[in-house]
Amino acid sequence: QVQPVESGGGLVQAGGSLRLSCSASRNMFIINAMGWYRQAPGKQRELVASITRDGTTNYADSVKGRFTISRDNAKNKMYLQMNSLKAEDTAVYYCWRGGSVVSWGQGTQVTVSS
Repeated sequence: QVQPVESGGGLVQAGGSLRLSCSASRNMFIINAMGWYRQAPGKQRELVASITRDGTTNYADSVKGRFTISRDNAKNKMYLQMNSLKAEDTAVYYCWRGGSVVSWGQGTQVTVSS
């Protein structure tokens, strides 16, 4: 199966913003759950946000009010808008694609300096 592909990571100052994109590489009209995970050095991979086909979203407590997950099924794209970034948001961010065959992207690095 073809992997999802993330983009949009980079180096930003604390308080800044980034928008991550994920190309699902599959027909998202038939994929229910998708989400963003992240893994910081020395930490477990954690769920940041998830979204279902009908638009139901969930967020980790640490990012509520700052991050927004969205998806455009017609474009086979998922996004993570990250505002008010903090140093503790520094991590590799991964796109997770559900469906009949679960798949992960290769990750994109987000580094927040303070």
